[in-house]
Amino acid sequence: MSNPTSAAPAVTFTKTVPGGNRANPTTEYSSLLRTVRDSGLLRRRTGFYFMMFGILTLALGGLIAGSILLGDSWFQLLIAGGLGIVLTQYAFLAHEASHRQVFESGRLNDFAGRTLANLFVGISYSWWMTKHSRHHANPNVLGKDPDIARDFVSFVETDAAKSRGLYAWATRRQGYLFFPVLLFEGVNLHIHGMRTVFGRGKVDKRWLEISMIMFRMSAYVTVIFLLLSPGMAFAFIGVQLAVFGLYMGASFAPNHKGMPILPHDAKVDFLRRQVLTSRNIRGNWMMDTFMGGLNYQVEHHLFPNMPRPHLKKAQEIAKEYCTTNNVAYTETTLTQSYGIVTRYLNRVGLAAGGDPFDCPAATAFGR
Repeated sequence: MSNPTSAAPAVTFTKTVPGGNRANPTTEYSSLLRTVRDSGLLRRRTGFYFMMFGILTLALGGLIAGSILLGDSWFQLLIAGGLGIVLTQYAFLAHEASHRQVFESGRLNDFAGRTLANLFVGISYSWWMTKHSRHHANPNVLGKDPDIARDFVSFVETDAAKSRGLYAWATRRQGYLFFPVLLFEGVNLHIHGMRTVFGRGKVDKRWLEISMIMFRMSAYVTVIFLLLSPGMAFAFIGVQLAVFGLYMGASFAPNHKGMPILPHDAKVDFLRRQVLTSRNIRGNWMMDTFMGGLNYQVEHHLFPNMPRPHLKKAQEIAKEYCTTNNVAYTETTLTQSYGIVTRYLNRVGLAAGGDPFDCPAATAFGR
């Protein structure tokens, strides 16, 4: 049975997770995996991905043609918004290739993912692979999941309590500011990619990624400034990045934010670690397309190499299995999930710094 929205779990710091002390957790997951595999749900659906790539490329071609025909017009900003949506959809395909969902061959998946991420979207595939692999291994685990590490937004009270001054003011209101801030997430993703490929850390095929990203960025900016006046060109790029960042963030944020956060040394078996920290989004084929399959977050974490078209059927199996084995399975609507995320972040933000006499939450942290 799905968890009601109002029962969204708060931050959890205990080492014991409800339902996490089964005597045979490995056998439990193996049994579920065997059922899914026997149903043929792990077989690749390469044709689906070629179809999606073809549709997106036709859409991209249409946007380019429309931009050329419009000339120096403020209607170009509609084209920019459409481009932000199409680039996000390309990013979804890169994400799926990184999970080996597209081809049987790991090399082909890496080639597709690297090409889509670097050459089409403009972000580093190596940076994404490193960050996202760590997230999948330990979702919502303190000190292990980079997606809940302190950034502009704090996901745990101890991080929020470190905020001072204007930053503390923003942190106390971070739930309300979260979605507006996502308008800058596109810029943030590009910066992280550049820092990675030009940084000192190990980067697989570093010079290939640098070549792809630099070619993509220079070609994109050159074409925009050749087609449009400087002011219009800057506006076009700004709108495209804003839509891209908002769409990306709004697709990934509902999946784990506001779900239980596990301590660094939590002893939780794989099945419960993935299910208890993930949230599904209800919907139909339009939601599947809008979120690139991320609406089946529980199944995506349980079977990360499962192709997108099979996730819906896998959900029926996983949901029934979790109900039978008393594992809390969370599912809600998209708008309800956004409400949960907003309230959760605001609640965490109350711990932000300031005068301990006018911030009751600060007193709880010994300040």
